[in-house]
Parts: sequence; C-alpha cells; structure tokens
Amino acid sequence: MADTLTVSEITKLIKKDLEENFSSLSIVGELSNFKAHSSGHWYFTLKDSDAQISCTMWRGVNNYVFFSPHDGMKVIIIGRITVYPPRGNYQIEVRAMQPAGVGELQLAFEQLKEKLQREGLFNTENKKEIPELPMKIGIVTSIGGAALRDMISVAERRFPLVEISIASCAVQGIGAAKSVADAIHQLNKQNDVEVIIVARGGGSLEDLWAFNEEIVAYAIHKSKIPVVTGIGHEVDFTIADFVADYRAATPTAAMEILTPEKVEIENLIRDLDDDITEKMYNIFSDIKEQIYSALRSYGFRTPVDMLKLYNQKVDSAVYRLNQMIEKYLSNQKNETTLLTTKLSAYDVQKTLAKGFVLVKQEDKFVTRAKKFQIAQPHTLIFYDNKIQINKNYEEKK
Repeated sequence: MADTLTVSEITKLIKKDLEENFSSLSIVGELSNFKAHSSGHWYFTLKDSDAQISCTMWRGVNNYVFFSPHDGMKVIIIGRITVYPPRGNYQIEVRAMQPAGVGELQLAFEQLKEKLQREGLFNTENKKEIPELPMKIGIVTSIGGAALRDMISVAERRFPLVEISIASCAVQGIGAAKSVADAIHQLNKQNDVEVIIVARGGGSLEDLWAFNEEIVAYAIHKSKIPVVTGIGHEVDFTIADFVADYRAATPTAAMEILTPEKVEIENLIRDLDDDITEKMYNIFSDIKEQIYSALRSYGFRTPVDMLKLYNQKVDSAVYRLNQMIEKYLSNQKNETTLLTTKLSAYDVQKTLAKGFVLVKQEDKFVTRAKKFQIAQPHTLIFYDNKIQINKNYEEKK
C-alpha cells in the first residue's frame, strides 16, 4: 500500500510526463466540431479514421491563421500537449495552423465558390455597369504595394484628369479579408466615387487567400458602387473575381480599362467636332431651304396686296375710333350745356337784378328779421352797388 497514489498524484505525474516529452508536436488531421468562441478562442477536434484529440487555439495566436478553418478541412497544426487535471483530459494547445497542402485550400475555394454560386452572387443580372469615363476612381489595396504605384502611373500617363481615392488595407495575412471588406465599405460612403478597383499584386494561393474569404465576397456584392478586380496575375482567379462586376487580369489592366488614352480622347473630341459641324451644316441647310420655300410662296409673291389689305384694316379701325371719339365728345358737350343751364337758375346776380337786396352783418348774411340787429353796422348789397351803414339807430317804439 506504500506505492498507492491518489488521483491527483497520478494526474500530476501524467501531466508532467506528457508536457515534458510532448512540448512541440506537428500533427496532421481533419478539423471537426470547430467553434470560434465569442471570447476569440478557437475550440475544435483533430481526427483521423481511428482516433481524435481535443484542441484549443487561444485568441491572439489564431490571428496569424490566414484562412478560415471549417469542419472537414485537413490541416497541419503545431502545438504542445497539456493536461487539464480537474477532468483528467489531455488536449493540444495549438500555436500554429496551416492547410495540409494546396489541395486543402483549393477544396475550401471550390466549396465556397459553390456556396456563393447557389446564393446568386455570381449571376450576371447582379453585375453593375462599369462607367465609360469615370472622373473619380476608388482603389482598395495596400498603400505601400507595387500594385498601387503601377496603377497611379497608368492613370497619370493615360488620363491625368482622373481623381483617385485610396482606401488602404492589408492584402495578406491575419485580418486581411476584414481589412479589404472595411475598405470597400469606406469607399461606398463617398458619394462621388464612380467605380472601385480591388487590387493586389501576384503571389501564391496562400498569399491571395484574403480575396477568397466570404466577408470580401459579400462586401463586393453589397457595394452600391461598381467593383473591378485586378488581383494577382492573369492566371490567378479568386472568389472576389467571380463576384466583381468586372474582372481584370492585373491591377494595371484594371486601371487601363477605366482610363482612356489621351490620344483616344483627342480622337473622340475630333470626332465630336466633325459630328457637330456636320449636324450644324444640315440644320442650316434645312433652315435655308425653308426660307427659300417661304419666299417662293404665294404670300411673298404679292407683298403689295398684303400691305394694302393691312392698310385697309388700319383705316377701318381708325375711322371707327374717330366715330367713337366724336360721339363721346358730343355727349359730354350736351351734359355740360344742361348743367350750365341748371346752375344759371341759381345765379345770385340775376336775383339781385330783379330788385332784391342782400343784408350782411358781422360777415354773415341775415336771412331772418329776428336775427337782424338794427343798432349794429350792416351792409346792403344791391345789384349795382353796396351800401355800408355804420350809424347807430335807436329803436322807435
């Protein structure tokens, strides 16, 4: 009984032995029960046909995984064995993960492509029309990449008038897919950007993997602004290329598609000038023919008759106007005569001429005997003269 161990003691021995002897392992297997926890940690099972083992990959460490793991994918992990004493379980603490060969990435590519195709993201009717002569182009790429320098050089050489808005993003490595999607969303907030180029220089399948992620595909699909992709070399195809409204073989090819040559613009201006000149000549010819046709018409052959006709109409109008004026003046004259006759009947001088006298006292006419003050001065107004009476009289009784 002296060699008897407790559960904790044997677990500690196992833990010590396993963690010391299996501190760095490289294991290949198939992912199962993969779960990206809200905490940022990943929990999954690595299995083959005969066995399985639990795995954990902590937040921060998994940021260095360039692809999106999913169940059924064959991967190679690097990590160490750890023991969890409370449950007596052992697991692998994963420090790195990569696809088990290009075949696994290609399989993931085909699976996502099939899924998005079923959802209609590749349908032609969803493609937006590319503007023929955009004056402002948005570019989603790395600010320090050769692809950006090449595109700017092409734009300056072909169409210097174009304005470029750059949304810098990571195009490779951890978080690159989200960075690309965020840049596309950022350019969609600018009302004056007419088309977006999503671009990156060449590289391996792993290097271009950010453009094979769902988040980028949905960002391109939801973009209100047309998207042109120029990713990798001519032979490289990504999920982003299938979703985009137009796929160019390279970044420089994308810029060449959207910017015309200066010579092409000059030729276009000349063609427009010739076209406008021809149209103006045709318009003037038509107007000239219409004028000649009018001059040859019956009306222009007898201009004197037309003038006589209008003169006659004018004379007739003037005669009617004179008649109306004469009639109006006659009526006004009769009304004036009638008013004059009526006013003469009220002429004071005519009344005085008949022998009447007006009596005025204190600058007022006296119209009643009871208002006359005999002792006060007064004036007698006759037809032919006035008599001022200032002498005071005593009233006789």
